[in-house]
Amino acid sequence: MNQLPDDFTILALETSCDETAAAVVRGGRTVVSNIIASQMATHERYGGVVPEIASRQHILSLAPVVRAALAALPNGWNDVHAVAATHGPGLSGALLTGLNAAKAMAWQRGLPFVAVNHLEAHLYAGWLGSDPPPPFPLVALLVSGGHTLLALIRDHGQYDLLGQTRDDAAGEAFDKVARILGLGYPGGPAIQAAAAQATPGGVLPRAWLRDSYDFSFSGLKTAVLHRVQDRLAQAARLSGRKGGNDPAQLDAPFVAQMAYAFQESVVDVLVSKTVDAARRHGAQAILLAGGVAANRRLREELIRRAHVPVHLPALDLCTDNAAMVAAAAFYRFHTGVQHGWDVDVTANLPLGASVGA
Repeated sequence: MNQLPDDFTILALETSCDETAAAVVRGGRTVVSNIIASQMATHERYGGVVPEIASRQHILSLAPVVRAALAALPNGWNDVHAVAATHGPGLSGALLTGLNAAKAMAWQRGLPFVAVNHLEAHLYAGWLGSDPPPPFPLVALLVSGGHTLLALIRDHGQYDLLGQTRDDAAGEAFDKVARILGLGYPGGPAIQAAAAQATPGGVLPRAWLRDSYDFSFSGLKTAVLHRVQDRLAQAARLSGRKGGNDPAQLDAPFVAQMAYAFQESVVDVLVSKTVDAARRHGAQAILLAGGVAANRRLREELIRRAHVPVHLPALDLCTDNAAMVAAAAFYRFHTGVQHGWDVDVTANLPLGASVGA
């Protein structure tokens, strides 16, 4: 166990997908700087992230974001006590750019290095700036574009996986349904905005998977697709034109109603299972994390239905960022975890699995 001073400062890098990020965090909880270079505009034309393009852009963006992050420190590198970076899960090429850059910087400066699990980092966004920090044991709901899972956290680094998605992650389902409705990419903000224009009503199926904390959103996505196809076919019959699959032909009220019903279905299942898990396991709190944690309806409904305090990260800490990586690294380093230069990326790294964990 390392006894770390309150001003112990970590520079962290995050390059697991399409954000190039660098951050400086002091004491595991105080964000000194949090710089993110987004590639969203680059990938938008493709309707999703292109791994090769993401890796190339990380190489171009890393040096500027690191300089910007360090600029917040009066003495620059002299105020940094350790370096951290994500080593999985994520896109292998993207992970390699940040991991190797971080190792090189730590080696050149003679600083200790910590490799961080990206999923664990999302959870530690809940420790940044929160007062007081989340108490243990707690149930965490992690929902993002690539992952949806429920975990019981007994203490720092002690995770029991309660359930996870059997097919699409929640964020992935948002992206796919947004594409079906012609709302563009990324899907989360687009669905939320469209749903806000709907008159409440309309129901889509919910995959409860009884006696399990697992999730499934593939059937829901298919249900939306069938509704859209039926609507387009009906419009074609009324107009006398040939049917098609162009979502641009959908009327705005229908799109808003489908977005509303889809969002309600996802939120209902996520919240119901999370609250039930917290009751069953005697959790003292619920922690929400991941990109989909920025969804307004999910945040409001979880607070409304939970019987214990709900810890929500700031909106800018929900999506991929390096401040959460630094926070996770602080608590890893506090328990004596430190990594050598041979640590490698692990594209499919599960929660609770990390080098030296």
